[in-house]
Amino acid sequence: MIRVVPFFDEKGVGCLRILTDRGTEYCGNPTTHEFQLFLALNDIEHTRTKARSPQTNGICERFHKTIKDEFYSIAFRRKIYLNLEELQKDLDLWLYKYNNQRTHQGKRCQGRTPMDTFKDNLPLAKEKCIGYMDEGHVDGILTDDHLTA
Repeated sequence: MIRVVPFFDEKGVGCLRILTDRGTEYCGNPTTHEFQLFLALNDIEHTRTKARSPQTNGICERFHKTIKDEFYSIAFRRKIYLNLEELQKDLDLWLYKYNNQRTHQGKRCQGRTPMDTFKDNLPLAKEKCIGYMDEGHVDGILTDDHLTA
């Protein structure tokens, strides 16, 4: 997330909401849990999937399978990592290629790379962000003024 928020801010479309499963790494006391604090400090709404419903987050579940099959399974056969920084460096390189060089055939990308798809849809994303704020949201939260109007 520490790289995601600046990326979206740089493109002019804030990260307004995130969908996660109900894992302990994402859910906890909003005043003490590191992830919850990060979201609160960045005014990001947190939505959680229904319990025992992985299909709700299907795109993410499919990505987990892809990264396991195409990166981790191969990387751990080829190399012994001495620290997390080494692993992160190789993962970052794989993610760059995945997002910028590899075309995807799914419903959203339709033969484009994820980055090309993102860039092509940037005007629409900016328009949705403006509409979101026009609906009465301030810092990602629906204000009382909107509810009573």
